[in-house]
Amino acid sequence: MRSAAAPVIPLSIAEDTASAVAAPPIVSSVVSFPAVKTTLGVLVAISAAHMLNDMMQSLAPALYPVFQRDYGLSFFQLGMITFAFQVTASVLQPGIGLFTDRRPMPFSLPVAMAFTLSGLTLLALSESYPMLLASVALIGVGSAIFHPEASRVARAASGGRFGFAQSLFQVGGNFGQSLGPLMAAYIVVPFGQRSVLWFSVLALTGATILTRVSVWYRAHRLAPKAAAGAIASRFPRAVVSRSIAILVVLVFSKNFYLASISSYYTFYLIQTFHVSVAQSQLYLFVFLAAVAAGTFIGGPIGDRYGRKFVIWLSVLGVLPFTLALPHANFEGTIGLSIVIGLVLASAFSAIVVYAQELVPGNVGAIAGLFFGLSFGLGGIGAALLGALADRTSLTFVYNVCAFLPAIGLLTWFLPDIRTRGN
Repeated sequence: MRSAAAPVIPLSIAEDTASAVAAPPIVSSVVSFPAVKTTLGVLVAISAAHMLNDMMQSLAPALYPVFQRDYGLSFFQLGMITFAFQVTASVLQPGIGLFTDRRPMPFSLPVAMAFTLSGLTLLALSESYPMLLASVALIGVGSAIFHPEASRVARAASGGRFGFAQSLFQVGGNFGQSLGPLMAAYIVVPFGQRSVLWFSVLALTGATILTRVSVWYRAHRLAPKAAAGAIASRFPRAVVSRSIAILVVLVFSKNFYLASISSYYTFYLIQTFHVSVAQSQLYLFVFLAAVAAGTFIGGPIGDRYGRKFVIWLSVLGVLPFTLALPHANFEGTIGLSIVIGLVLASAFSAIVVYAQELVPGNVGAIAGLFFGLSFGLGGIGAALLGALADRTSLTFVYNVCAFLPAIGLLTWFLPDIRTRGN
């Protein structure tokens, strides 16, 4: 592993998001961050803020059984709530990431938390289905602003341990998502939709943390910098374009499958094994906690053994377990879901860092693209799978989705970056 290889911010980007990602210039004018050790305190702070941010965002999916009961919603309508949040986030994130590559905006982080707070407040006060859609769309805007710049902060504080930093940042979000069902089971379900307002305290806490992180990042960004240099593209543009396309397809397979679990797992357990709503939320927490653990594991393994190895192991390696899940008994379902979450989630950090190494100098654009795709594909998947579940059954949906990890075979066509001096 190279020590303290500093991330970079391009001074100008002349192409749009797609061309900047798929066909980076051969030489880019850059300003380098000073070489520093890993700033663990900043990484922990940005991860904690990510945890608070995503925990609040996960309240809406965790409330789906309540919304179905109170508003009489179909699976498709529930999927559209996920779609409204995730597509809002996915449409904005790549553009925001591309813009902040050119003009970093450290104090956009607390602004992002303000959007999340606004959406959370509207969610608590919503009295109709359109208001629910508007509230999650506001939360999606907050997510779109938060993730690209926060990912850049994590890379700036990494000290060259890019996989570790990305994993630590991302695991905060995954752990926050896993806490959402617990909050719903023990607070929101017993005390009602209005109790979502209590979580505004967490939003204010997150804004405070992010303000302090922004102060650090501004000082770091404005610290004495090395003279402008140049970054040469490691691979021909055709290889970069093909590799980014493959990574996009892999993210599709991963997030479509995770959408089937995170959006409908509680209903599957209730309908198939007759557990209570509170129990189903607890088991959803267990699955999402496994996702969080897998996310953290993937980055350090990628730093040590290479990103491509982690992508192979994660996406394709989960296939036997997804094929077995729809046919398992209750105990087997819980056990298999833990293994699936642990293995499948380890790919994302590796994919993001791998793509950032393919397209040097476009950290925000890459983070925005893949976080955006993650949200967008998950939202589309939730809506389509909800419509399919309305026409068939959730067991049928899980049988169909079980084959998605086979797309991991495309990893064979990715170049081995480690052999090119990584």
